[in-house]
Amino acid sequence: MATQIFERYLSEVPNVQMATTNASLWLREQARGVTTPIDTKRVLNNTRTTDRLVTNITVGRMYLFMYDPKVKQELPYYDKFPLIFPFRRVKGGFYGINMHYLPHMMRAKLMDALYTLANNQSQDDTTKLRLSYQILARASRFRFHQPCVKHYLNNHVRTRFLWIPADQWETALFLPLERFVGATKQQVWKDSRRMVPR
Repeated sequence: MATQIFERYLSEVPNVQMATTNASLWLREQARGVTTPIDTKRVLNNTRTTDRLVTNITVGRMYLFMYDPKVKQELPYYDKFPLIFPFRRVKGGFYGINMHYLPHMMRAKLMDALYTLANNQSQDDTTKLRLSYQILARASRFRFHQPCVKHYLNNHVRTRFLWIPADQWETALFLPLERFVGATKQQVWKDSRRMVPR
């Protein structure tokens, strides 16, 4: 069974600084020469990750990609580099849970709940989440997903998808990869806190 991320988050990172050893090691592995702030484009284009750059997504796996919304002028803000778990394919696109829309503590709580939907406990290349909107909407333990549900159009995806295996989910979850356009992450997270049912 997966370790409770939220509990570890509270014990290991009391002042909400996510520059952990694991994150640093993961970054070094993924993108040579990356400095803060993280160059997300470089992570996506790094030749060392080529074997994990894919053109098609699988429901329940984690992906990072670059996105340029069709109606961006009408949006109050959006994330240019979503980190998602896709849960439903639709004509011309898909729906996904973009974890970047949550502050770190809520992200950890949601991930703990999502682990209960894993198809196995091995946390390897075969691991994925058994996700659907019906499952997410039925249980209160998934309530943090609400601000994260986004619709993505295939023809507005600007890179290939970086598939992140399950043994790296926790690390990717806390890396500062979000790039919000139209608002600061603090404002986005404040709005997200308001959207989550109590």
